[in-house]
Amino acid sequence: MRLLAALLLLAAPALAQDEEVVLGLSQDQVAITADFDGSDILIFGAIKRETPIPDGPPIEVLITVAGPSVPLTVRRKERRFGIWVNTDAVDIDSAPSFYAIATSAPWSQTISDVEDLRHRVSIRRAIRSVGAPMTVQDSQSFAAAVIRIRTEEGLYQLAEDTVEVSQQTLFDTSIAMPANLTEGAYRTRILLTRGGRVISQRETVIDVRKVGIERWLFNLSREQPLAYGLLSVALAIAAGWGASTAFRMIRS
Repeated sequence: MRLLAALLLLAAPALAQDEEVVLGLSQDQVAITADFDGSDILIFGAIKRETPIPDGPPIEVLITVAGPSVPLTVRRKERRFGIWVNTDAVDIDSAPSFYAIATSAPWSQTISDVEDLRHRVSIRRAIRSVGAPMTVQDSQSFAAAVIRIRTEEGLYQLAEDTVEVSQQTLFDTSIAMPANLTEGAYRTRILLTRGGRVISQRETVIDVRKVGIERWLFNLSREQPLAYGLLSVALAIAAGWGASTAFRMIRS
């Protein structure tokens, strides 16, 4: 019996990996330049199998791209005595600067709520907020406000039915990355599901960096803030002098 149990334990990982994801990217780096207005990342791959396609529900593909996560404070404003003032505030422990989800089917058919909770896939579960003050009512609305604002800015996206799956083997989709990206490593996940259960996943990273003059100015502002400030003042004076000179030449 012990030998049989040991054999079953050894066989379990192999059975769990009957279907594995093999992925690719059209590019694994995004360069933010002075004229950067966004980029589309093509994510594609295949499903590797050791056995024939199993019977039952079709395989679904779910892809997420998450930018660097940072803490932030969300404040609620209320109108009092004719002016808007900050009232309640909630600290969000971690919220991705960018988060995109693409699925091969409607969300409810792609992943179960239990699996979503386990793997933290949905936008609301990618945001972590704990320990809100007891004096704040409806603290979950603060995280919802972050989602609403960043969705309007194109930073949070849910694109259902946008992953093309061919013969349950090949898949591809395109993720639109807007111009207002935060620099850093963008964690990319591909999850395979059947019947709402995650059966395989793979991760990679897309590197988003400022380049050229943008990078130089960014480093200067962080490493030598005094020099950056003096340069900004000098440029402002030069621009003002140039505009004044041009205006005098036009009038004359």
